[in-house]
Amino acid sequence: MSKKKLLLAEDDELLASLLNFRLKKGGYDVSHSADGKQVKEFLATTTPDIIVSDIMMPYFSGMELIAYVRNELNSKIPIIIISSAGNEENVLNAFELGANDFISKPVSPSELLVRVARELNKN
Repeated sequence: MSKKKLLLAEDDELLASLLNFRLKKGGYDVSHSADGKQVKEFLATTTPDIIVSDIMMPYFSGMELIAYVRNELNSKIPIIIISSAGNEENVLNAFELGANDFISKPVSPSELLVRVARELNKN
């Protein structure tokens, strides 16, 4: 069985490397994008099995990413949003746009692994 492809969109390098390490250790083939431009370039050539994205990123926010994946790409790729902006308005907005899950920062890598597995098992 091949590894599931995961796109990690996170501009905080320290958090990205921590999550990248834990997700790879958890058995995922992780690609990392530090900003929205990199995300769009990646999605132009690759279809990940799941996307984990921050809301606040340069060039293209996590909210714009959800809308792009759902409307432009017309894709049902599971999307988990992680954000320090976990106020009710952002959470509801993310779900309305089509996010599958929302985790407030600070994010526990172990919790993220469980939620990623849960989303992938739904499909």
